[in-house]
Amino acid sequence: MTDEGDFSLQGGCTCGAVRYRVTTRPMFVHCCHCRWCQRETGSAFALNAMIEADRVMLLEGSPEAVNTPSESGKGQKIVRCPNCRIALWSNYAGAGDAICFIRVGTLDEPDRLPPDIHIYTASKQPWVVLPPDTPAFEQYYDRNQVWAQESLARRREAMR
Repeated sequence: MTDEGDFSLQGGCTCGAVRYRVTTRPMFVHCCHCRWCQRETGSAFALNAMIEADRVMLLEGSPEAVNTPSESGKGQKIVRCPNCRIALWSNYAGAGDAICFIRVGTLDEPDRLPPDIHIYTASKQPWVVLPPDTPAFEQYYDRNQVWAQESLARRREAMR
């Protein structure tokens, strides 16, 4: 996902108390099929768009960061609406607060961000059929071999 241009998407929680905007395309979009994401979302997978935190603008409300265990043992902060408790994005320990993992389903137009990759497919639900033209890995992957150079540069800059 390298064409930033005039990209903008808005999203928010179910009750409307929290609204946000992403101001550029994400660096990358993961569709994670691990058991942890399945349990956490109550669904077959989690769809997360990785974007620099300074490119996520809060438009309305005061979301709450909830410290939550993660499979890595390092934990994550899940940013939720304090009213309806919808998870809007996460910050994982590896990237800290620098990168937000936007829950694509909270966007007003989630169809604009299909997954760039499917990960942890070894534990995907057997009835989920993966598209043949999207990369898929049984576990995690090496981002240096999969991400566009522009996205890698953006990540490096965000992690400074």
